[in-house]
Amino acid sequence: MHSALELTLLLLGAAVLGVVAFRMMHLPPMLGYLAVGILIGPHGFGWAENSATTSSLAEFGVVFLMFSIGLEFSLPKLVSMRRTVFGLGMAQVLLTILVTMLAGWLVARLLPQVADISWGAAFAIGGALAMSSTAIVSKLLTERLELESEHGKRIISILLFQDLALVPLLILVPALAQDPKEMAVTLGWAVLKAAGVLILLLVLGQKLVRGWFRVVVQRRSQELFMLNLLLITLGAAWITEQAGLSLALGAFVAGMLISETEYKHQVEEDIKPFRDVLLGLFFITIGMLLNVRLVVENWWLVLLMLAAPVLLKFVLIAGLASLFGASTGIALRTGLALAQAGEFGFVLLNQVGGMHLIDPFIVQLILASMVLSMLLAPFILANSDAIVMKLATNEWMMQSLALTQIATRTMKTQKHVIIAGFGRSGQSLAKLLEEESILYHALDLDPDRVQEAQAAGANVSYGDAARREALVAAGIHRAAALVVTFASTPAALKVLHFAHELAPALPVIVRSHDDTDLDALRAAGAAEVVPEAIEGSLMLASHALVMLGVPLRRVVHRVQSARDERYASLRGYFHGASDVEADAEQAHVRLHSVPLTDSAAAVGRTLGALNLAELGAEITALRRAKSRVDATPQTVLLAGDIVVLRGTSESVGRAEKRLLKI
Repeated sequence: MHSALELTLLLLGAAVLGVVAFRMMHLPPMLGYLAVGILIGPHGFGWAENSATTSSLAEFGVVFLMFSIGLEFSLPKLVSMRRTVFGLGMAQVLLTILVTMLAGWLVARLLPQVADISWGAAFAIGGALAMSSTAIVSKLLTERLELESEHGKRIISILLFQDLALVPLLILVPALAQDPKEMAVTLGWAVLKAAGVLILLLVLGQKLVRGWFRVVVQRRSQELFMLNLLLITLGAAWITEQAGLSLALGAFVAGMLISETEYKHQVEEDIKPFRDVLLGLFFITIGMLLNVRLVVENWWLVLLMLAAPVLLKFVLIAGLASLFGASTGIALRTGLALAQAGEFGFVLLNQVGGMHLIDPFIVQLILASMVLSMLLAPFILANSDAIVMKLATNEWMMQSLALTQIATRTMKTQKHVIIAGFGRSGQSLAKLLEEESILYHALDLDPDRVQEAQAAGANVSYGDAARREALVAAGIHRAAALVVTFASTPAALKVLHFAHELAPALPVIVRSHDDTDLDALRAAGAAEVVPEAIEGSLMLASHALVMLGVPLRRVVHRVQSARDERYASLRGYFHGASDVEADAEQAHVRLHSVPLTDSAAAVGRTLGALNLAELGAEITALRRAKSRVDATPQTVLLAGDIVVLRGTSESVGRAEKRLLKI
């Protein structure tokens, strides 16, 4: 038996190792927690038991999770999405529960020796299986830049209703454990108590919370703010528990109350560490419940219970999405994304197991199938496009039509800029290009944004810049540059891969949050990476210096020097035909790409032997195949290399002649 400190250290140490391992495999931390629980639990190595201490910590994890959901509960947001949230989302949850209850009834009738499942137990199982993983799906959609896509909006709407459905399910499931004769009375009392507590908290709480938070904030103490936040969260949870309801319901209401105040975002950041740590412990305790030996001995039942719910949810959600007006491709993508189990399913299953509504053997099988389905989720989403193309006969035609529309809009365009992403940064860039009479064509995955921008006259099409076909349709072979305006490294790497496969000499400028992925993006072929954090710091510094009395000319010089050191390409640029007149007036520094053919004189020679510096030219980059290589004096040039030169027109011209021996 471990002491409280030993148990805490064991859980924390195992959690750290598990999350690190799963992060290295690019899998969600939640799965790391589950795996750790399986390994250290009583059915694994037996290092930890599911004691009252771990159960209490895990319950607090659920409390803070429900508080966070309450913070996201926004009436205006729900009203704007009401058709998909309360139409599609509600239909999915209710039908999943009904189908599960029907399946339970059939099993009880046809195979009573296998499992005798009551309708109440089937209802509880259906509620657990109806849930999908908000954490996994939202993260993967964000990485794939699909949150604003047609299927992304439907997925988020269904997930939002599932989050909301957890609240009544947490009230209903405990009532199912009562005597059938008293169930109606129990349910009635539960509903009345819930209504009374909600009215009390919402009516009185709404008046008190904002005023009380203002008093606390005026004390200007972060410690006091944090203590007050914990008091309100746990206090509301205690009130609902005293009323015979769940702790989670009170926390949800507390989150709702704070979401309507101006302190919402500060609260969200402050509560996140508590929520994430305690929720991690909750998932560890769920993993500790899994009996691996039992699962291995009944592997065929586990696989059956894995396949059946996943296929059921996929078919059900895809069918409902089609009924609600989605095309076949969008409906299939929605179904694939939500076919797995979710973290809230574990909350319900844990509640069901504790009330002994279901045989422990069945709980183990369901738990194992849910964990496996969540492990499969990233792989299903990663291959969703290929699956949809095989299942939907018209999907290829629809995508071909979209690509044809892009190609039609860019067919006569030459030397244009392709803008990947038409959000705020993309639109600002497009305006600047228009003012300079430079042609552009933007690709974006938000259909509403594309429609509105097209109506306003913007040259934008619906398309994914991370797809080879979309870049070809946008005229990448005729383009002068490609600019990636979204700050997503995984998506930018995909764009760079296809861009340099199709047009190796095309300069690609990439936006990023900071310097973290600078080397990876440059190695993938980015001509320049522009980190938001550095640009923001330069602007802050320039304004601060001006306000401190430093002359404006000196400030501009300082900022420009900093940029010159950070962005090598700002000391030159790629020229076109329109720059000839300007070059005649002034000796501008320019950039120029020189592809080396088999017959080039520089092939087989080192950069040091060529000595281009004596001609006044500098090598800023050397591209080989799809990657960037270091340009050292010992580097030997090969056929197919692309040498990027910087210097005046004359010096660059002389260096090009030496490279090619023209």
